[in-house]
Amino acid sequence: MPVPSILFPADPLNPGRPDPHFAWEARLLRELGGEHHLVDHDALLAGHTEEAVRRVPQDCGPLWYRGWMLPSARYAGFAAALTARGGNLLTSAPGYASAHELPGWYGVFEGATPPSVWIPSDGTAAPTPAELADAVARLGGTGPAIVKDYVKSRKHEWHEACYVPELADLAAVGRVVGRFVELQGESLAGGVVLRRYEEFERADGTSRAADGAEGDAGSAGGRGGTSGAGNAGGPNGAGGDGRAVEVRVWWLDGRPILVGPHPDAPHQRVEPDLTHVPALVRRLGCRFVTTDLASRADGSGWRVVEVGDGQVSDLPRGVDASGLLASLIAA
Repeated sequence: MPVPSILFPADPLNPGRPDPHFAWEARLLRELGGEHHLVDHDALLAGHTEEAVRRVPQDCGPLWYRGWMLPSARYAGFAAALTARGGNLLTSAPGYASAHELPGWYGVFEGATPPSVWIPSDGTAAPTPAELADAVARLGGTGPAIVKDYVKSRKHEWHEACYVPELADLAAVGRVVGRFVELQGESLAGGVVLRRYEEFERADGTSRAADGAEGDAGSAGGRGGTSGAGNAGGPNGAGGDGRAVEVRVWWLDGRPILVGPHPDAPHQRVEPDLTHVPALVRRLGCRFVTTDLASRADGSGWRVVEVGDGQVSDLPRGVDASGLLASLIAA
């Protein structure tokens, strides 16, 4: 049975080497006896898929990707270009979209994650007042909420483009959503999402809201962002004692292969209760995914703050990823 190789983005300044953000993973992979190939991430984003994969050998067999985020449509083109070269991404294009975009995974995790509604969009126009009023009603009509798109939030513009203190104030909802859409611009992914704001336990023993939004999209100053998935930091999402207790769990074929800290708080070490999560991950049916979990401030248990595709989820520096990478090349 062929052993999977892993694709990494190339360094744009030195295309023969992995992007510096992923270089440590490539080194560890070599130490484990694995093989990697390089792709041009900028060409992928531009839709130049044949150019992007020209360094990937013909008939290379099964492949995983570990790199910057891609829009779902670009990932589909990426998969097709690799298939034309005799390669096979082990995460299909539909599987990537299901794990990467909230509407793809929310139905499975509903009840275990903050309540959410969304308004699809084909462009960069903000939802109409009528569309927002309908979405607010579907979310219960009152209480605080978070604004994001299918993949990302703008947590660093918390009061301006992320947090809605009261859904019943439709004018305020419109202002925050409008500013969010304006700032996202061409990067708006899929549409606008409203998520219920929830209180989560903080590392200092108090509470903080988990926005259920995407974490730092490029935690190393990335070019396209790796998915930070959940962000339980609220307005203080920069880390430290003020952020919520949050854990990232990596799953392969329904099994947890790495339980570790969230990239925004790499020094936190906690053990989450995963009792109900494996069944949900298996129901989702995606081979390689991450779940970010946070502990509720009222002591009622752990919540799935976000789900992500494992290929584009960020690994905190200092985490031992040998088991994760060994599992991928043995899959």
